[in-house]
Amino acid sequence: MSLLDKLGDPAVWESFYEYKSSLAVPKESTRALRTFIDEKRFLPVYEAIRSGARFPLPRKSVISKTGSSKKRVVYTYPEPENTVLKLLTFLLLRKYDGLFSPGLYSFRPGRTAKDAVRRLLRTGGLEKMYAYKVDIHDYFNSVSVDMLLGQLEDTLGDDGELYGFLSGLLTEPCVLERGRPVEEQKGVMAGTPLSAFYANLFLAGLDRHFEDAGVIYSRYSDDIILFTETPEELRNCELYIGAYLDGCGLEVNPSKEERYAPGEGFTFLGFRVDGDKVDIAPATLKKLKQKMRRKRDALGRWYKRNGYDGGKAAKAFIRVFNRKLLESPRDNELSWSCWFFPVINTSESLRKIDSYAQDCLRYLVSGTHTKARYNVRYDDLKALGYRSLVHEFYLHTEQERARCRNAGPMPEREEVLPS
Repeated sequence: MSLLDKLGDPAVWESFYEYKSSLAVPKESTRALRTFIDEKRFLPVYEAIRSGARFPLPRKSVISKTGSSKKRVVYTYPEPENTVLKLLTFLLLRKYDGLFSPGLYSFRPGRTAKDAVRRLLRTGGLEKMYAYKVDIHDYFNSVSVDMLLGQLEDTLGDDGELYGFLSGLLTEPCVLERGRPVEEQKGVMAGTPLSAFYANLFLAGLDRHFEDAGVIYSRYSDDIILFTETPEELRNCELYIGAYLDGCGLEVNPSKEERYAPGEGFTFLGFRVDGDKVDIAPATLKKLKQKMRRKRDALGRWYKRNGYDGGKAAKAFIRVFNRKLLESPRDNELSWSCWFFPVINTSESLRKIDSYAQDCLRYLVSGTHTKARYNVRYDDLKALGYRSLVHEFYLHTEQERARCRNAGPMPEREEVLPS
């Protein structure tokens, strides 16, 4: 029986729904899935797959990173096909999870980015070791499809039907760009559900090498960190990674390549670790403040141009960042706080963010950067809906302590690094 057969099984869809409902995701996401299942909208997609019909082309989108010349290319399938591919990815990640090394933490059942950082924190003597952190440039869209197909054929074994379907998607030469089919090299297509499984599988050999070598090593998708006792060992590991990636047609992102000497601490997945203190990484803090500044300036210009009250601009700012920082924007993306709160043990950076956000809001309400903006009191900001990150962090900490006392389960999350 092929794994594809499960895509048409209502019982499997019900199990998938129960899993998704157990996650800390927006209710509208689970409601949409419930409707999708009840209306059996998966059946036409399943039947098309089993009949060998051509799968719809993915749509290409180029997302500009605000305030930067950098662009990110992502791909999306139509909603019914995308939902079916989510179930297939769910099944693949569970059936083949045993292939992956302990140091891999991305997109795995029962493993999260928080586990990766916590594992490192539990490793004794890291403060006396050398560390190397590296990021792979444009990983998802740079994966060699020819190399991946060989890995897939070996991995899927006797499920030839599944291999045939997946290879068909991967070798499809065209995507939709502005509504028209165009040919391009697209790797495993960042943004599509199956890319998570492919990203884990493609570098599984690199993960196994460091596991077999006994090196302290963690990978989360395209982010890697490792630790050694001597600078010579670190250099050897660095050279091995460079050669391995080169052999796969991948490149290191030099702007995100970092080396740490003993006692310097390290950064990983947006966290900064200094001894026993775990905080938000300075680069992450800087990016968030830049986003706040850009949103403040854009709202200020818009509302002034239209003659609106500054309080409305402040409310709009609060809605944007409450959602980004404290709520779940999509069913496959963590809110900012869900990513950081369970791991950090200090509110130092949160206080800086709160202070900056309040200053942005005072400017929007008062229309000035002068001392007169301080006539807008903290209670005025709270009345507009402002929520302090420091307060929310300590509230989360108390809830976690209460959960531990009661030994109750926390909702599971699918983890995708928040932007």
